[in-house]
Amino acid sequence: MTFKAFIPLLIFVVFCVALAIGLTRDPAKLPSQLIDQPFPDFAQSTLFDETQIVDQSLLKGQISVVNVFGSWCTSCIYEHPGLMEMQKLSGFQMVGINWRDKRDAGQNWLTKNGNPYDVVIFDPASVLAVDIGVVGAPETYIVDKTGQIRYKFSGALTPEIVVREILPLIAKLHEEA
Repeated sequence: MTFKAFIPLLIFVVFCVALAIGLTRDPAKLPSQLIDQPFPDFAQSTLFDETQIVDQSLLKGQISVVNVFGSWCTSCIYEHPGLMEMQKLSGFQMVGINWRDKRDAGQNWLTKNGNPYDVVIFDPASVLAVDIGVVGAPETYIVDKTGQIRYKFSGALTPEIVVREILPLIAKLHEEA
């Protein structure tokens, strides 16, 4: 047999190795260039009052859990009860970013399912989402008291993730201050 006969087998083996490496990575742990960087500047209206403009100063002075969601997002429905439970805890503010939505759809969704957020930023054109590197909803960020992004989670939060990762990080950030 010649070397040419083994080329398809070699290509197949390389493909299998690449696939195996890809399958060992957790898709929820997408890298972010913004970790330990300031939350980007923004000035956007809130979901419930289009005349109320908020900016990045909203995220300074206290720890913030920033959650990107949309009324169209099926995974957001799955994670929402957990956010409602998190809202009962203290030591941080909950900030929502209503992404790629119509204002009335986002308002109706929160009215129907409950509103865990202290403030909801309206981002229908993905202006803020692009700046913070959102790749899909839901995504959750932890922002420290100085306005630095310290954590990013892509996908629906589960109670296990909140207990294992989110709450310990919030406690650590309180100790740092």
